[in-house]
Amino acid sequence: MTDEMSFDSFNLKPAIVAGINAMGYTTPTPIQAQAIMPVLSGRDIMCLAQTGTGKTAVFVIPILERLLSNPGKGVRALVVAPTRELAEQTHDFFQSLGRQTRLRSITVYGGVGITPQIDKLRAGADIVIACPGRLLDHIGQSTINLSGVEVLVLDEADRMLDMGFLPDIRKILRYLPKKRQTLLFSATMPDGIRQLAMDILCNSVVVQVDHTVPLETVSHALYPVRQHLKTGLLIELLRRTDSESVLVFTRTKHRAKRICMQLVNAGFKAASLQGNLSQNRRKDAMDGFKDGKYQILVATDIAARGIDVSSISHVINYDIPDTADAYTHRIGRTGRATKTGDAFTLVTPEDDAMVRTIERLLGAKLERRMLDRFDYNQPSPPRNVPPARPRRHSEGNTSNGRSQRRNTGQRRRGFYGPGM
Repeated sequence: MTDEMSFDSFNLKPAIVAGINAMGYTTPTPIQAQAIMPVLSGRDIMCLAQTGTGKTAVFVIPILERLLSNPGKGVRALVVAPTRELAEQTHDFFQSLGRQTRLRSITVYGGVGITPQIDKLRAGADIVIACPGRLLDHIGQSTINLSGVEVLVLDEADRMLDMGFLPDIRKILRYLPKKRQTLLFSATMPDGIRQLAMDILCNSVVVQVDHTVPLETVSHALYPVRQHLKTGLLIELLRRTDSESVLVFTRTKHRAKRICMQLVNAGFKAASLQGNLSQNRRKDAMDGFKDGKYQILVATDIAARGIDVSSISHVINYDIPDTADAYTHRIGRTGRATKTGDAFTLVTPEDDAMVRTIERLLGAKLERRMLDRFDYNQPSPPRNVPPARPRRHSEGNTSNGRSQRRNTGQRRRGFYGPGM
């Protein structure tokens, strides 16, 4: 289908076509080819697709087209996202694609002052990209008027469910017009999202991209290791791997911070992304990872929502995730579209049950690897001896890394927007 289709097939406004051309995209991804036309026609949609499929454009293009075709005032499109990072990246996508449309989008989320957001809302915004908690703050203070919203987008709905935002979403719905277009995006379909879709979608189109499709461009490998040797094995893997940028996942925010410091101490350009960081430090970590200042980003699952770096060559699971769906979410951040990537998972004997669950989901047995010349027989340190203190470095220090960067030279063929 996408072999014969181009963005010209959608008969978009010249200003939007100019934005698409300026971003260098020509061919829609499979989900764009299936979903953009129904959304342009005004249908509600339930879009099941994981990170890396290009689903952001499925709502950004039709929203811009709709608002240009029927000019109006006030907030006319509302995008609700689970994290501030995803909200910012969606905002950037609107601005890049709509650079010639003169439509205004703003972000609304917590962790920063509310007054600048109020000022921007008073100045006028056509599109608001918001996190649920701060949006409810604005509703409570009457600093936002949602009575004119024509399109509602719930992005990464399953993540919002995981983070406990579903009651907030239902509160927000009370302040929106009954007559509107609703677009719901989710990688998985847990019961809570299934019920929400039944409650809020009318005569909807369901578009689903096989959740294993992005995994086909990823090479998977398990590295069995005892728990106390994980950090040493991680460092050796990084030293011996030719990588562009590496995303390392941990189970806890404290572990993310500790591993980041150990990587910096070992000479890598690393930063962490976890819940204890201030907004400025989170932004520095995200921006630095995008522009190459940091080669390695150590993150927790929730903190990593919204990461959109097309050149991620490796995802390393320092800790195996708690569910098989979480595994596909994590590794969907590498091997995007025409690119290939590697997913390494450090596993202990306690992880055997989850490994089997992941293998059932993927329909294949994952390769087990041992690292040559790594001492797997090192004893664990005595419990009553504290670990050696690392040399003092600020987190995210930019000391010289040891891995060389690759230039893939791959041509982008479609939209792979934020958190997609």
